[in-house]
Formats: sequence, structure tokens, C-alpha cells
Amino acid sequence: MSPARLRVLGVERVGPYALLRLGRGPLDPGTPGQFFMLRPPGLVVPRPMSLCLAPPGELAFLVDPVGAGTRALAGLERGDGVHVVGPLGNGFRLDVQRPLLLGGGIGVAPFPFLSARLGRPPALLGFRTAQHAEAAALVPNAEVVLEPTLVTELLSPGFDVLACGPEPMLEAVGRLEPAAQLAWEAPMACGFGACYGCAVEIGGRLARLCVEGPVLGGRVRGQIPAMAGKVAAA
Repeated sequence: MSPARLRVLGVERVGPYALLRLGRGPLDPGTPGQFFMLRPPGLVVPRPMSLCLAPPGELAFLVDPVGAGTRALAGLERGDGVHVVGPLGNGFRLDVQRPLLLGGGIGVAPFPFLSARLGRPPALLGFRTAQHAEAAALVPNAEVVLEPTLVTELLSPGFDVLACGPEPMLEAVGRLEPAAQLAWEAPMACGFGACYGCAVEIGGRLARLCVEGPVLGGRVRGQIPAMAGKVAAA
């Protein structure tokens, strides 16, 4: 898959995060939960980003500027060019009867797009601070909790759970809802399965999260990423 050079339409601040808006160019938005590899000018290694919004003619990504790559993406200006490859990996299954979106921190990044595709279902979102919780405004019908309250404390049975967030949250969700769809996070350098930087253990064997994930089933044992990281924020 060849990269496309997309033009920056704007960068909007959402609490401590940055919403990077790109012209869509020839790329398809794909399925919520899939990811794109974004390489800003001056960087050799691209950064994996789950798609946040897909308005007509645009692709928008919610970026947490925590490292050199994400700071470079958050610092782009209108008219800059970004090399983008995607969509990649496997996203959420949308054939669910009673969806509930469950997210934590930058894990809410794929939920605006997912919410739109599922008809704006309820969402439970957890954040460290009120400033981080400003990102909840991007997700319709969201109930927000702040630390020390955990989103899993409000989880009721009877829902088809689609979750994305930090590893401890996903482990807890997997224990409570074994059928949940969990969007795992891991460092990625290529996005195609060539570098094995995102290797995870699935059923006692190593698998590449970028190829078999990022969205996996809810079994906790044997599905925990072998390396900690963030698909949406690396």
C-alpha cells in the first residue's frame, strides 16, 4: 500500500489533545478501530493513529502529544503535508445489538467515528482530569467519570461492550465481559507486520497486533500486549 501525501486542514486543541484534520485525498476511512500510519515532515518512523472523525473529504485524528512524533503531529500547521498509509489492521465489528462504548484517556480517539457508525450509542468515558475530559465532547451520549472513579465501576450487564483504553482497563473489562471487543495498544513502526514491534501473545503464541488486531476478542489471558504503548498516542 503506497502512502498518500495529505494536506493539513487545521489543528484544533481539545483539552491537552490536538485534533489533526487532514484532507482525505484518495484514502478510505475504513472501519472504526482500524489505524493509519502518519509520518510528518522530518520524521523517519511514522506514528500509528486510530481515526477519530471522518467528515466528508476529511480524516481527523486525536493526538496526545507525549513524544517527539506526536508532538510533531500536534505542531503541524494548515497547508503542511503528512504522509499517510491506511486503513490498516482489523477494526470493531459493527454487527452488535446493544452497543456500549467504554473508553479511557486517549483511548476515546476512535469513538467519535465508531459512535457515528453505530447510531450514537451510550458511552462511558474515564479521564485523569477535567482538562482531559474535554475530549468527551467529541463523543455523543457520553457519561464521564474522573479518577479515582473507574469506568468499570459503572458497567452494567446486558451490553455489547466495545472498549479502548489503557491496558489495566482492558484487562478489567475482559474479566467482566468476556465477549467484549477490546482495542489493544502497542508500539508500531511499520503497520504491516514486518517489524514485529507490536508482537502480542494470543493463545500462547506471538502474533502481530497490527495484523491480527488492534481489535481483539475479550479473552484476557494470552491476549495482553507484550510491549506497553499506545496505538492512538505513540
